[in-house]
Formats: sequence, C-alpha cells, structure tokens
Amino acid sequence: MTSIEWRIGRFTLVGFMGAVLQLTLMVLLMRSLGALSIAATPVAVEITILHNFFWHERFTYRGPKGPRRLGARLWRFHAGNGLISLAGNTVLIYVLTEGLHAPVLPAAVAAIVLCSLANFLVADRWVYRQ
Repeated sequence: MTSIEWRIGRFTLVGFMGAVLQLTLMVLLMRSLGALSIAATPVAVEITILHNFFWHERFTYRGPKGPRRLGARLWRFHAGNGLISLAGNTVLIYVLTEGLHAPVLPAAVAAIVLCSLANFLVADRWVYRQ
C-alpha cells in the first residue's frame, strides 16, 4: 500500500467517525433544543472539525510536534477544512432541505460526502504538507 493510499484510508476512517458525530449532534440539537437545521449545522460542524483535527494529528498524519507547529496546523485546518465544511455543509443542507425539500439527515449525509474530497485535498496538500 502506498503512502497516499494509507493516508486516504486513515482520513476516511476519521471522516466517518466525524460524520457520525456531526449527524448525532445535529439530531440532538434539533430534537432536544428545537434548533433549526440551518442553526444546528454550523454548531455540529465546528465541533466535528475540532474532533477531526485531533484524530488527524494523532492517527492520520502525525506531523512535527511543538505548540507553534500545532497552532499553525490548527489555523490552516480551520482556514481550509473548516471553511469548506462550515460553508459547504451549511449551504448544501439549506439548498437541499429548503429548496428541494429533502429530509435533513439524508441532506446532511450528502453534504458530508460532497465536501469530503475537497477536505482531503486541502488537508493533504496544505494543512499537513511535508
């Protein structure tokens, strides 16, 4: 297995755990607090971004250590993956649920899948570049 295949596999596993977390948080926020999907989405996505960063640091990439380098990677992760995930998920869920009247959970799954390739490329080529 090549290095890129290994990273894609690990990235996908972390992404799957993040997707489960994001969907769970959305359901909890909407059912327990009565939040609309447009409000629940960015909250769930932000928590998931931090979750995914933690696991990519320890499992997927294992970059150079040190608080300065960690801070730089966290900033790049939020600027790249965070922006893609926050904007992409929020806009896609709004369009799918309000415009096409799709149910929220299938719309959220579709948004996650659509954003995942861009997220991998940004993480692999910019956030964790060697």
